[in-house]
Amino acid sequence: MTRIAIRLHSWWTTPRPDRGQATAEYALVLLGAAMVGLILIGWASGGGAGKIASLLDRAVDAVMGAF
Repeated sequence: MTRIAIRLHSWWTTPRPDRGQATAEYALVLLGAAMVGLILIGWASGGGAGKIASLLDRAVDAVMGAF
């Protein structure tokens, strides 16, 4: 029983170099999502919203014309 406790203790207290890796990856994903959001907002405010509206209008017209 003592051997198991010593192994478990040494495994638990041994520093692992990849311990903060998940936090760093999470932060990078959040930064990437923020960048995509900012690019999308910039595109929409620069005239992209009109393009989306015309695309949706054409799609609705095509669907309504099919019936």
